[in-house]
Amino acid sequence: LIPIGEYAVDVLKQYLREARPLLLKNKQTDFLFLNIRGTGITRESFWKILKKQAEEAGIKKNITPHTLRHSFASHMLERGLDLRLIQELLGHEDISTTEIYTHIRDVKLKETYLDAHPRARKQGR
Repeated sequence: LIPIGEYAVDVLKQYLREARPLLLKNKQTDFLFLNIRGTGITRESFWKILKKQAEEAGIKKNITPHTLRHSFASHMLERGLDLRLIQELLGHEDISTTEIYTHIRDVKLKETYLDAHPRARKQGR
């Protein structure tokens, strides 16, 4: 199960209808995303595409596939999604791998508290 928004579904359908058949060139493959030769894109190719898109969007930070996974997990946790569900979505076998994100959430919670509470600034910093 992969959660996907309506806009992404529309773009994916367009890719499947228009671009993918051109890339396949009458070949058969189970890969969803193809390179110009009609074979599946590699991890490195995906990383290069992601980097290029980030640059075109004006993002100055180094964006990697791991950055996307990390951001996804952190945002889902911040919005209250159960840690076990995040574990399943990320494909982690061990919950301890996913629990790393709870530490990040706790640090952010403390920072937010220290920034927002009028007395915490003087006492906590």
